Amino acid sequence: MKKERDYILGTHEAELNRLKLQHQIWRPHVLAAWQKAGITIGSAVLDVGAGPGYATFDLQDIVGRSGKVISVERSKKFVDHLLQHADKSQTNVEAYELDLMEDEIPTKNLDFAWCRWVACFVHSPKLLVQKIANCLKSKGRVIFHEYVHYESWQLLPPNKHQKQFINEVIKSWRAQGGEPNIAAFLPEILHQHNFDIVSTKPLVFNCTPNDYFWQWPESFIEINLIRQVELGGVSQQWAEEVLESFRKAKSNPFSMQVTPMVLEIIAEKQ
Repeated sequence: MKKERDYILGTHEAELNRLKLQHQIWRPHVLAAWQKAGITIGSAVLDVGAGPGYATFDLQDIVGRSGKVISVERSKKFVDHLLQHADKSQTNVEAYELDLMEDEIPTKNLDFAWCRWVACFVHSPKLLVQKIANCLKSKGRVIFHEYVHYESWQLLPPNKHQKQFINEVIKSWRAQGGEPNIAAFLPEILHQHNFDIVSTKPLVFNCTPNDYFWQWPESFIEINLIRQVELGGVSQQWAEEVLESFRKAKSNPFSMQVTPMVLEIIAEKQ
């Protein structure tokens, strides 16, 4: 049996639920990006780093029986979840358990590729872009949603514990070989691999504690702190101080939260 390939935030039930919440919150902006890029009935789409499959399920509905979705994911638990919950009445989804840095993606001549918060975690974004390029046909398009300025995430009024938390997240991220602000470099990497940039769009939101969007960073903080303590990256006392500080901010009706800036990039293969 293959050993489970883990993530910084794990692949346990709590993380699976967090990823579902994250996808639901971001879903309107994802659907808009796919529509802008041209994904439609009959499209053949690669879901890069598909996780538990929430984007795959939406893509499956959009492309229909005449299209197909190829999902690649390194976690066996996530692949199993994807296959278990995909629409069984259609046979337009294929899922592969593979590591994007080590394994080849077994597909060619696709129309589109979707990649969200994957390039920021891999140790070689250039290799990732090359593998995506190998899967697309000429004029095929890739859509990225990746962070461009993670430090833009802030609580208002300013909160020192939240700033400390962001610094710890970035430090642990880079220690694992990733780059949180990878979108700042992606346009040049795409150009080097024979892509033309079709469009770019910053995605940043200001929310209050009563807004649905607030739950996205809130759920990340809770899961990340538990995971950081488990891995020995931070102390239990500090984690509790951060959580208490964030809960106080949530109880303040005048609090606001600016989400970390994501850059949407749509690029076309020459």
